[in-house]
Amino acid sequence: MEWLAAGAEAIQSWLFEHAVQPALYALGLMRYAEDAYAATGIALLGALQIALLAALVRPLEGRFPVERWADRRAVRVDVLYTLLERLGVIPLAVFFLVRPALDGVDGALRFGGWIPPNLEDLVPTLASYPLLAFLVYLVVLDFSDYARHRLQHRFAWWWALHGVHHSQRQLTFWADDRNHLLDTVIADVWRAGVALLIGVPGGQFVGIVLLTRAVESFSHANVRVGFGALGERALVSPRFHRVHHGMGVGHEGPAAGCNFASLLPVWDVLFGTADFRRSFPPTGIADQREGADYGEGFASQQWKALERLGRALRARSPAAAPAPQ
Repeated sequence: MEWLAAGAEAIQSWLFEHAVQPALYALGLMRYAEDAYAATGIALLGALQIALLAALVRPLEGRFPVERWADRRAVRVDVLYTLLERLGVIPLAVFFLVRPALDGVDGALRFGGWIPPNLEDLVPTLASYPLLAFLVYLVVLDFSDYARHRLQHRFAWWWALHGVHHSQRQLTFWADDRNHLLDTVIADVWRAGVALLIGVPGGQFVGIVLLTRAVESFSHANVRVGFGALGERALVSPRFHRVHHGMGVGHEGPAAGCNFASLLPVWDVLFGTADFRRSFPPTGIADQREGADYGEGFASQQWKALERLGRALRARSPAAAPAPQ
């Protein structure tokens, strides 16, 4: 395994020296060189994730599909979203936009005498059990993602953006990264802010993000797969998450949807938003039945979401997702 790690390090160094570092220099951002080097490594891990997902999940979609489509053009834009996100284009942009603000918050907290604690400080014995510490951080961040996801469906202005993700009617594993750019920024700030507040170590944070993304990608797959009565309550499955995307199912009701969890369905069980039905409903948003247009290409999807956001803000309505037709 040492040769594999050495090879990955060599590729990371080459990419940084020949692509990232010149860009940093041109933009006057060399002070972020160390962080950008780490981000280059994350981009390489993202490329590996894409390759593994395409190699492992795509054959399953071909063998056990929920739906078959003669025309898969609608999926192509999701491939673009995935490449932009996993190869680091969007994360790097968000990083340089958000990092100054997070540094300011961190500096203000420390200047005020508050240094974010971590689990090892609060429970010293956990220092001897890094895997256990990792799992606890994972649970806390997964709950924070559940809470954020509930709010994305609850507030009309946020749903205007999040609708980009839910408007895909040909759901595949590529759809995981189909998000409005502003929605991505908000989600990344949310997750990083929670990690800052509870003191998640940088290395563990990266591991949690990579693990979460892998599970989320599989949960979006076009596969007729569930994990059984017990498994469905332990880990989000493609069937469980498809119900969340179900047209007329996953966006309505008192909670403005169901099955919000990213990894652990226990949050949906505890807060009454779990739906363990065994069906695989068609996906999309209810008003698409009436001809609502959420855009076909990347640019049109981004722009139409901003138009919906503008209407939502002008209306100042607390309403959530569209009601079923």
